[in-house]
Amino acid sequence: MLVGTILGSGLALLDTTVVNVALPHIGKTLGASMDGLQWTVGAYTLVLAALVLLGGALGDRFGRRRVFLVGAVWFTAASVLCGFAPEVGWLVAARGLQGVGAALLTPASLALINASLRPDDRARAIGIWAGFTGIAAALGPPLGGWLIDALSWRWVFFINVPVSLVVLAVTLRYVPESRSPASAPGFDVTGAVLGAAGLAGVTYALISGRGPLPAAVIAGVLGLAAFAGFVAVERTSPHPMMPPALFASREFSVINAVTLVVYAALGGVLFLFALQLQVVAGFSALAAGAANTPIPVLLLLGSPRAGSLSKRVGARVPLTVGCLLAAAGTLLMLRVGPHAVYWRDVLPAVLLFGLGLTVLVAPLTATVLAAVDVRYAGVASGVNNAVARTGGLLAVAALPLLVGLSGAGYAESSTVDHAFRGAMLYCAGLLAIGGVASWLLLPSRPHPAVVTASISPA
Repeated sequence: MLVGTILGSGLALLDTTVVNVALPHIGKTLGASMDGLQWTVGAYTLVLAALVLLGGALGDRFGRRRVFLVGAVWFTAASVLCGFAPEVGWLVAARGLQGVGAALLTPASLALINASLRPDDRARAIGIWAGFTGIAAALGPPLGGWLIDALSWRWVFFINVPVSLVVLAVTLRYVPESRSPASAPGFDVTGAVLGAAGLAGVTYALISGRGPLPAAVIAGVLGLAAFAGFVAVERTSPHPMMPPALFASREFSVINAVTLVVYAALGGVLFLFALQLQVVAGFSALAAGAANTPIPVLLLLGSPRAGSLSKRVGARVPLTVGCLLAAAGTLLMLRVGPHAVYWRDVLPAVLLFGLGLTVLVAPLTATVLAAVDVRYAGVASGVNNAVARTGGLLAVAALPLLVGLSGAGYAESSTVDHAFRGAMLYCAGLLAIGGVASWLLLPSRPHPAVVTASISPA
């Protein structure tokens, strides 16, 4: 069961990171502009962020194993469509379909473990799940880089097919069905549609901000209107996917605000760092994919200790220190330029950035769960997951606009280098804001319900 659920969640995780390494090659092969590359990343993240809560509710109602299997099949079919994409519009549409499959896989994976094992075995199983997910995060980008160098960027998607077949076989044979008898009698489809429309409108406005101004403005206004409608629906729906009662907790609201800015910075760094390493520093796809490996390794090794620390001292200090360390690591990335040497210019920045994430990620997750009533634990985790992905989505959409990276500029060394330096300053600023907000707005004492957690950044 663990093999099936780990591989299933690993598929959804890897396709948020591996594609970053492939972007220069996708752009060259398909003749894509910078907008096309942004949508290649953003379409997947947008759909996943908008539907992940609905995917969890579907599993609770109709069976987590069934929804997990449907997600695996859907994800595999969409991966094949991505691999055969003849032009960038096809690829973006297929990436959106991949996001639907990931929204079914992601919440069902951990829910199956939680529902299928005896209480005494759950903590150990979740620890194994988290640990191997971290290993998958570490191995994925180098594997993707090797596939790109040896074969083609298309194999970043084709490799999902044999893995998915293993997931299907193991799940059908070993994973029992489970559902929640207390699940809501209906689904917040209206909320999901409005949330997706809001994200799509704002994202389109940011990505198209350099294009025809009326279209971008109209999209932005419609997106904001959809968000307003989403808030209104959540306040009146008998079964909201994002219960307003959650945000009655100041701590929950602050943690999610910090999550938004932290994962926006993380999304911006991962999106542009791979581009900087390949286009400016001259790294191969394999070398660029392997460059960030210390980050998930540090998370894997250090997150349990960081979670234990937050249990003793509270989230305020770890989040503040972690955000500031990650901001310092981001600023250190400014050393990466033409003729960069990995051990001298790249590794110190990656280690400091990864250390900051290690200090803050587990306390952030644990505090989100502790800040609300236990009956909302699953929804609270899902909301935080959606907020994190939304932060990454908005960063990928906004940063190229802010730093003037457009058209075919992603293939020009001087243009990418200039844009990267500006973007890292923005990302460091976001992390600093997260640190200051944590220090000023979070309580200094540990929450009595905090539990340790160990996760990898999605």
